Amino acid sequence: MNEKQDIDVINQYTGEKWYYTDIVKDHFFNPRNLLWERPKNETEYDAHGMVGSPACGDMMEMWLKVGKETEQVKDLKWKTFGCASAIAATSMFSVMVTENGGMALAEALKIRPQDVMKRLGGLPNRKIHCSVLADKAFQKTANDYFRKTGQYDKIIVEGAQVIDSKLNITDKDIEEAVLEGAMNLEDVQKKLKVGIGSPEIITEVEQLVRFYKDKYYG
Repeated sequence: MNEKQDIDVINQYTGEKWYYTDIVKDHFFNPRNLLWERPKNETEYDAHGMVGSPACGDMMEMWLKVGKETEQVKDLKWKTFGCASAIAATSMFSVMVTENGGMALAEALKIRPQDVMKRLGGLPNRKIHCSVLADKAFQKTANDYFRKTGQYDKIIVEGAQVIDSKLNITDKDIEEAVLEGAMNLEDVQKKLKVGIGSPEIITEVEQLVRFYKDKYYG
């Protein structure tokens, strides 16, 4: 098949070519474990979590069943307002945590977005942030399970730390900038202006950029 036939999307503004693998297309057109409607009886699930908002963009909800003795993921259902990449990534994530009898909850929490992308055969760089929706939604759902079962020491807490006090920019803002394609200090500063008036924080900003770049693209 030639390159022209392989191209799925061409950005009309940048000319960037996006390629979707057959696996991505399969999980988009035939999503696994998707709920079209909310469960009529949510008590049949052990936990529920939601991230995002349909008012401002992508949103993800998850419902989780956990084996009481083994703490294995017995079932994972999800519902989303999101793009094709988000749907495909979440579909694959749900397969990964439930296949072969279900993954231990502690191990499922270690799945990284790049692990999902590897199973999908890759995603366009500008769509990598979509794969993070499933990761964040699952973490929130797992936290709900830990709260309901009294395992408070296992709850994962992500707090934002202010990096640039003059502009009130946090580490989460820098994380979002990297997810949106900023690959170095210059790119991040174009988006956020972080550190421009505070040269003493530049080294910390650069370290954060490298950290998030490695986390999501490494």
